[in-house]
Amino acid sequence: MSMSATPWTRKDLLGLEGLSAEELTLVLEQAKAFKEVSLRPIKKVPALRGRTVVLFFLEPSTRTRTSFELAAKRLSADILNIQAASTSLTKGETIMDTVRNIEAMKVDILVIRHSVSGVPLTVAKTAAASVINAGDGSHEHPTQGLVDLYTILEKKGQIAGLNVAIVGDISHSRVARSNLWGLTTLGARVTLCGPPTLVPPGIERLGVTVTYSLKEAMREADVVMLLRLQLERQQQHLLPSIREYAALFGVNREKLAWGKPDMIVMHPGPVNRGVELAPDVADGPQSVIYDQVTNGVAVRMAVLYLVSGGRPAKTPKPAPHPERPVTA
Repeated sequence: MSMSATPWTRKDLLGLEGLSAEELTLVLEQAKAFKEVSLRPIKKVPALRGRTVVLFFLEPSTRTRTSFELAAKRLSADILNIQAASTSLTKGETIMDTVRNIEAMKVDILVIRHSVSGVPLTVAKTAAASVINAGDGSHEHPTQGLVDLYTILEKKGQIAGLNVAIVGDISHSRVARSNLWGLTTLGARVTLCGPPTLVPPGIERLGVTVTYSLKEAMREADVVMLLRLQLERQQQHLLPSIREYAALFGVNREKLAWGKPDMIVMHPGPVNRGVELAPDVADGPQSVIYDQVTNGVAVRMAVLYLVSGGRPAKTPKPAPHPERPVTA
């Protein structure tokens, strides 16, 4: 991966749609530089010392929130965790009034997850702080898309020219949308696969191939990415049954043989074991699911660093050892 000549100039990260190949490459290069920090005995650099990062999660999250919190801590930022139950939203305050009150405390970065599409964009239009979308409705999940791009690049050495199959509930998946934009921008060939009721009509216009056959989707795939089946969709009668979905679109050891021997298996989590993936596939040698989790910290460090105005593709020096004060 060559060094990008394009500096990061965006105040916010709201989605991967509209980002150039150079901007995507810049984030991936910065993530590579920061991954080295996680291998140090003291996993901390002073890049965001004195900055305040607010984790404003109004929807349940484990991996994303924890990953952002670790990323901010490793950059030496001050962190404020806010969840819906602890805010005045429960008393009728609007989200914009809540954000204005948070901003009045002079914070620097707002990381927002919300169940309604477009909320981070609305906040970013008026906020002086940088806004990072940690997932909004069924719109986008840009940092997860970046994590997936980084993991594919790390495992395959390239993205351009690869065949990537994304399988599952395409219609309601923000992860699928972010990956679609990121992968096609960087030159991958993307095939979307799922039940007809869960694939948006006309999505081929975005430069992807659509199939309703898992075997066809996996035939030439270098990467197969399974999406979480949102079980709440079962109540909307979009699927005959979970068992039928697993039989047609779940991947087990037998179906794994439909793909290339070096095909990697991805999943953004949480995994419904026995539905999207059989346990021996989720934990098997072709699975990179836990690599995705590991890479999530480095990628989110890169995003926090770049939106805060950090100089690209540079790993800051480690923080001084607490037992070894720096002397003049």
